[in-house]
Amino acid sequence: MAKASPNSDAELRSKARHRANHKVIAESRQHGEKTIHIVNVSAHGFMIDGNPGYQRGGRVELRFPVIGRIEALVTWKVEQRVGLQFERVLRLPDFLALLDMIGPKTG
Repeated sequence: MAKASPNSDAELRSKARHRANHKVIAESRQHGEKTIHIVNVSAHGFMIDGNPGYQRGGRVELRFPVIGRIEALVTWKVEQRVGLQFERVLRLPDFLALLDMIGPKTG
C-alpha cells in the first residue's frame, strides 16, 4: 500500500476539521427531535457520536448558534459515528464565530 503524500485528500480533510463539544437539537421526519453531540465541525459539515439511528441519505434540520437553522445530509456512518454535510458551505466569518461558541473550552 502506497504511503499518502503530505497533501493527500485525507490529510487536507483532517486539517479542515475542528474539534467541537456541543449538543444541539436535530429534527428529522423519521426520528423526530433528538439531541445530538457534535464532536468535530468544518465549514462543510460535522461529525456526531452516539448515532440516534440516522442512515446514509437521511436529512436533519438543526439550529446552531450564529448560523441559525440549517439542513444537513447524512453522508456516512460507522458504528455510532455519523458524518453530515451542511446544505450550504458556511461563510468564513460565521464559521469562525460558530467555532468560538461550540469548540472545546480550554483553561
